[in-house]
Amino acid sequence: MADKLHFSLVSPERELFSGDVDQVDAPGSEGDFGVLAGHAPFMTALKEGPLRVHNDGTVTVYEVRGGFADVTPDGLTILAEHAVEAA
Repeated sequence: MADKLHFSLVSPERELFSGDVDQVDAPGSEGDFGVLAGHAPFMTALKEGPLRVHNDGTVTVYEVRGGFADVTPDGLTILAEHAVEAA
């Protein structure tokens, strides 16, 4: 079984997601990026765009506007200025 990444997506209104996933693709201010388990730590600002959460063969898409992504040894946390699950 492949390693899982702990991922949390939080907006000012509420926590939209918290759990273990396979991969997250996010719209970074300096370019889109993907995060897997074991990724090197970094922090970056986010731009407006789709955030894709890959887990067990399914992809859930959220639309985010601004905020920050923080990758640590414990996982990925995204603090979005605005985030909603895409229809």
